Parts: sequence; C-alpha cells; structure tokens
Amino acid sequence: MATKMRLQRFGKKRSPFYHIVIADGRAPRDGKFIEKIGTYNPIPNPADIKLDFDKALDWLQKGAQPTETVRAILSYKGVLYKNHLIKGMKKGAMSEAEVEVKFQNWLTEKEAKIDAKRSGLLEKDRAERKAILDAETKISEDRAADLAKRKADEIEAQVAEAREAVKEEETDTTEGDTDEPVTKEAVAAKVNEEEAPVTEEKAPEVAATETADEKVEPKEEPKEEVAAETKKEEPKKEAKEETVKKEKEEAKEDVKKETKE
Repeated sequence: MATKMRLQRFGKKRSPFYHIVIADGRAPRDGKFIEKIGTYNPIPNPADIKLDFDKALDWLQKGAQPTETVRAILSYKGVLYKNHLIKGMKKGAMSEAEVEVKFQNWLTEKEAKIDAKRSGLLEKDRAERKAILDAETKISEDRAADLAKRKADEIEAQVAEAREAVKEEETDTTEGDTDEPVTKEAVAAKVNEEEAPVTEEKAPEVAATETADEKVEPKEEPKEEVAAETKKEEPKKEAKEETVKKEKEEAKEDVKKETKE
C-alpha cells in the first residue's frame, strides 16, 4: 500500500493535539510512522498549524496520499497550490519565476485573509465583552436607582410621621391654652366639693361602729372554767396569808428584843 500523510492524536480528553506524520497505510493511526512534518492544534481560532512546507511538498510529489484533514491543512498552507503550479511549469505553461510570483501573490492574499479573520474575531470578542459589561453596569445602575428610591420613600414617610406628630402636639397645646385660668376660689370650691361627700360617708360608718359596739354583749364564761380559776386562786391567797402572819410574828419578836434591850 502507498504511504499516507495522516494525523497522529495526542493531548488530553476534549483537548486534542495532532502530529502530521508520514506513515505506512497498513500501520495503525497512533502507531509507527516514517517522518514527522508538522503539528496541528484545532482548539484556537484560527487553528494553530506548524508545517514543514518543503518536506510536505516533496512527499506530495513522491505520491504520498493525504487524508481529508491533512489535505485541508495542505490547502490552507498553499502546498497543494504550489504543487499545481509546479505541474504547470513542468508542462511548459509557465516559467519558474512566474510560478514564484503567483505563489507569493496568493500567499500575501491568504495572510491578509487570515489577519482579517483574526481582527474580526478580536473585534467580535471585544463587542461581546463590552455588551456584557454594559448589561452588568445597567443592572447595577437600576439596582442603585431602586435602592435610592426606597430610601427616599422611607425618608418621606418618616418626615410625614414627624409632621403629624408635631401637628398633634400643636393641637394639644392649643386645646390646653383655650381652657379657663385656674383661680384660688375655684380650687377652694373644688376642694369643698371633694371633702363634703367624704365626711357624709364617714359619719354613718362611725355610727354603725358605735351601734355595733353597743349591741355587743359580754359572753358568759362557763361555770367549770370559773371554778377552776377559783381553785387556782385559793392556794395563792393562803400563801399570801401565811407570809403576812410570818412577817407579823417577826415584827413582834423584833419589838420584844428592842424592849428587852
């Protein structure tokens, strides 16, 4: 089988990175290869391609068959166009100088297109970032305006409450000022009015207490208690009489002694 220009996969999952190699058609994709002629990174936009132009053109002229992806890479880098011009030169359609001029013109146009694409992508990225930033600033401004409005409403409510309180105080003070001036005569009359019912109310209470005292009769003590008390008092009387007799006898003896002396 013929040799192939193919990609050999490297890199992590979901972040591929490829080597452009010349390998035997019977070899597996990531197996043994003859020569490495470049690298291909499809993640950035535009893709990052590093290719040895002369080696790729040489292998293409030798009959190496590129895969679809490698053919697109060779077309992107101008290898296929240069091979086509060389074929025309070999047939005598143009000279080598004309081939170089045409290829250089194509290369400058290609580079201009690539630069325009890069600048367009950068402008697009900037515009998207600016739109996101404007949206965020608008949201923050709306929030700040809403907050300021709420604070203003709260302040207005507080001011209205304070005004109502001041009005109520003013009305209270005006009502108090409209009352008649207090004189000594009015105070004395008021005191007499307050004291009069109190005396009238107290009088019947006192009378009621006096009648109650009059009606209260002493209770008769039971006879047994009286007898017990009399029994308790009798020995006390006897003891007193004995002491009195002793004192009298002692006094008589003292008198006799004095008379003898």
